[in-house]
Amino acid sequence: MTQSVVVQVGQCGNQVGCRFWDLALREHAAVNKKGIYDEALSSFFRNVDTRSGGNGPDIYKGKIRSLKARALLIDMEEGVVNEILQGPLRDVFDSKQLITDVSGSGNNWAVGHKIYGCQYRENLVEKLRKTAEHCDCLQCFFIIHSMGGGTGSGLGTFVLNLLEEEFPEVYRFVTSVYPSGEDDVITSPYNSVLAMKELNEHADCVLPIENESLFEIVNKINQMINSGKLGSTVKQNSLVTSSAGSAKTLQEKPFDAMNNIVANLLLNLTSSARFEGSLNMDLNEISMNLVPFPRLHYLVSSLTPLYTLADVNVPSRRLDQMFSDAFSRDHQLIQADPKHSLYLACALLVRGNVQVSDLRRNIERLKPSLHFVSWNQEGWKTGLCSVPPVGHSHSLLALANSTCVKPTFIELKDRFMKLYKKKAHLHHYLQIDGMEQSCFSEAISSLSDLIEEYNDLDATKGGPRIDPSRLKIAV
Repeated sequence: MTQSVVVQVGQCGNQVGCRFWDLALREHAAVNKKGIYDEALSSFFRNVDTRSGGNGPDIYKGKIRSLKARALLIDMEEGVVNEILQGPLRDVFDSKQLITDVSGSGNNWAVGHKIYGCQYRENLVEKLRKTAEHCDCLQCFFIIHSMGGGTGSGLGTFVLNLLEEEFPEVYRFVTSVYPSGEDDVITSPYNSVLAMKELNEHADCVLPIENESLFEIVNKINQMINSGKLGSTVKQNSLVTSSAGSAKTLQEKPFDAMNNIVANLLLNLTSSARFEGSLNMDLNEISMNLVPFPRLHYLVSSLTPLYTLADVNVPSRRLDQMFSDAFSRDHQLIQADPKHSLYLACALLVRGNVQVSDLRRNIERLKPSLHFVSWNQEGWKTGLCSVPPVGHSHSLLALANSTCVKPTFIELKDRFMKLYKKKAHLHHYLQIDGMEQSCFSEAISSLSDLIEEYNDLDATKGGPRIDPSRLKIAV
């Protein structure tokens, strides 16, 4: 069994992280009835004897004593982290896993990256090393952050660079929440584009998520439940968006439902690493199979079902519908139309009582409607995990390396240029030590190059088979 460490940065990163740990504990509690510390738990949790003072030694076998999350919580405005420490999850973290400040980054990438990055560098390295030392076989770092704010984008990408320096062999998966067009942070296009350059260069895989998409999914579910369209087969609370039955009893905030969707994405993504299945898919396999070119490592995710089904017997028609849903616009976690884009590769992670034959049948059924690059027509990676999510009989997470991510980047570039042409708010950034105007021109140039690479791929759609010179195949 391998272990992974979650690094949650900024307000959004910590709120999503909080939901992830809550849901992960519920999931393991549903499976692990005897309270024994097992390999599944060790993926994301340490078992610690807290009675022997302080943190205590790790216990690898026997009863669960006290579970500690393999996590680092970072925020330069301590409100959200303090809230977590006073909430139901307080025992899962301790003070050695926190890095907080009081003043925040003022929605400024340069403050997060240049000022706090330098100030906290040694502390970050020390805490990351400590967390890594507790792992027998560290496979992956998950960074959760938002792109629009100052800490999430600036310090989040600083941490990403640190991880590459300190742990070059360990995979770096980044879950990045992109701001919507109506974002109330005026400088969010600057922060997002400056962060994109770092993601292009230092991440192994990025799962981009748009606030707008999350908002639409939550609205759709609420409309369906309130209109009674789903009939008696659906319970009132969707386990994908609500915290029903969780440790959280406080009043839900507007973003909780959206954060829950992202937490579910991470839960399904890591299910194969945590539980048994007839077709296990390791996290390194996702990176190796889905990213043929280093920079094109943005994977569009879609999740289904989005509501809780009350009846557990799954007719194959509904199962087939689940696969169709994964490739429809309504289930994508970014504003994307996968049907009209070009696929480099696609992974399907299925949970629950689903047969390999069901998987194969649906791939064959979907193939004709999806455009794959000519040199990777069989670019499907599949995983089957036998443990379904709590409250569901089965679920599917699809990860697509596809050109449908391009409109998100084009829109971001347009919003950046609107501000940049007027030189609006630039002085807030340029007064920071080490921040020059060239940082902006390099960042927008990096984003333009990325968009151009997607354009080049799109231009090959439906054309003759051309093997790209960049792909060296060892025989």
